[in-house]
Amino acid sequence: MSLPASGAQAALTQIGMELRLTARRSENVLVTAIIPAVVLVFFASVDLIGGIAGDPLTFLVAGALTLAIIATSLVNLGIATGYERHYGVLKRLGGSPLSRSGLLTAKVATVFVVEVLQFVLLGVIAVWLGWRPGADASVAVFAAAWILGTAAFAGLGLLLAGTLRAEATLALTNAAFIACLLLGGIVVPVDHLPAPLAALASVLPAAALSDAFRAALGAGADDLVRSLAILAAWAVGAVALTARTFRWE
Repeated sequence: MSLPASGAQAALTQIGMELRLTARRSENVLVTAIIPAVVLVFFASVDLIGGIAGDPLTFLVAGALTLAIIATSLVNLGIATGYERHYGVLKRLGGSPLSRSGLLTAKVATVFVVEVLQFVLLGVIAVWLGWRPGADASVAVFAAAWILGTAAFAGLGLLLAGTLRAEATLALTNAAFIACLLLGGIVVPVDHLPAPLAALASVLPAAALSDAFRAALGAGADDLVRSLAILAAWAVGAVALTARTFRWE
């Protein structure tokens, strides 16, 4: 007689399924892989924005990495989970050996796997464009920014998916993606924005993540500790709210 799969085995199986489903959704591939790469190549090839302190290419590489995390952790995860909840998939999974905590663990682990692939693609493109990391580049800072940024945006994506209708999650995550592109210091420096928008952007996780990535790539940052603190606050807040409010059906 076969025994039920352990929690770890069920989570690993679910990670494989999540990766296959992500690959099958052409719109997911577009958002998570192609758009950040296109943004990097386009803005690195034209001179639309002047006055960037330091290396403009490093500025854009950090912005593209930030955009990749937002696309995967917020948009892709939020929309996919919202529609799974809408169609009763999450409810049916509740009757499987996979626990609810195991399901969320599998989803977040899948996000990290996809992000690794994105980083490799963006890194190859960046090197092709002539980018090299600065002398002060830090793997530890990069890892901290990556983990905190993913936690913050994945928490926000799951918060929307677990509390709103799927259609509302779709609309809000896409709107947030555009807002982050414009206000997140991704292609336009925050200090180039009008004062009220700059003040708003300075406390949002997108701008903090962009700044932290620039420090990690060796371009320096005005206040790395502040950027990481903002990311940590968003991560803790989003995860805590998701744990309290997420509805499975």
